[in-house]
Amino acid sequence: MQRFTPRFHVLWIGLVALLSGATLCAAAPVVLRIGYFPNVTHAQGVIGAAGTRAKAGWFEQRLGPEMAVQWFPFNAGPSAMESIFAGSIDATYVGPNPALNAYIKSKGEEIRILAGSAQGGAALVVPGESKLAKADDFRGKKVGTPQLGNTQDVAARAWFRGQGLKVTLTGGDVMVVPTPNPDQLGLFQTGQLDAVWTVEPWVSRLVLEGKGRVLVEEKDAVTTILVASVKLLKERPELAEQLRAAHVELTEWINAHPEEAKEKVRAGLSAETRREISGSLVAAAWARLTFTDKVEAAVLERFMSDAQAAGLLKQTMPLDRLFSGKP
Repeated sequence: MQRFTPRFHVLWIGLVALLSGATLCAAAPVVLRIGYFPNVTHAQGVIGAAGTRAKAGWFEQRLGPEMAVQWFPFNAGPSAMESIFAGSIDATYVGPNPALNAYIKSKGEEIRILAGSAQGGAALVVPGESKLAKADDFRGKKVGTPQLGNTQDVAARAWFRGQGLKVTLTGGDVMVVPTPNPDQLGLFQTGQLDAVWTVEPWVSRLVLEGKGRVLVEEKDAVTTILVASVKLLKERPELAEQLRAAHVELTEWINAHPEEAKEKVRAGLSAETRREISGSLVAAAWARLTFTDKVEAAVLERFMSDAQAAGLLKQTMPLDRLFSGKP
């Protein structure tokens, strides 16, 4: 029997380890990290995340077997944008205002829009029995919005200003009060908020549970978009394009199969929030939403101007790079 020296054994073990490591590295999947909100307005993200949990992911099936998709739920757009900045995620579903803020804050160096996602679903809700019927009726009233500077907060301030009312960050003719969505219903029911400008499914909750009525509905407002980091576009342009294409295909499927899509979103939200979401709530919210992969630069430019007029943006800048789809 041939005998090996200790030195040979060390060299042999090292070679085996090196080859094994190379094999493992070659087999390791590429990871794509995507953010989303557990919300009806983020239907594509909810369906994608639910599919990943069930080992039958929409995006995995279209990105290839070597791809692993990880989903990260967020409660607010600013935190999702900070995760883009930190390199913790590669892309995210988000409202237009956080994306605009991030684009301007980074001087156009960090964020790009891949596609639109959802429109509509935002509304001004007043108590069903109230006499609030026109903008002037809101003098001295308190109107809740989800978060200072978020998409609906900017829209509310712009609408009241456009109707001739003075709105400031600290008061004015009507007091706009940033209030987290989960807190709005109770404050609305007890009269501590005279009205709420928010987004689905909270609009439907205020109507169904709070006995409210919709006074102003933003049917064409951009609610959700899909953005990617510039780093992803630089380092993996093909993957970014595959992500966009999978999202577009899913959006088309949602529109072609609304009942099945609603059930997938309902089940996904129930699993994510660990409480049963009613089908009636999802259906009511769905009726006010339009799912589309289109988003127009002019809409975001107008929104940027409204945010600056409200004192929520210190500066503006051209949005051509935001829509370029290129690093």
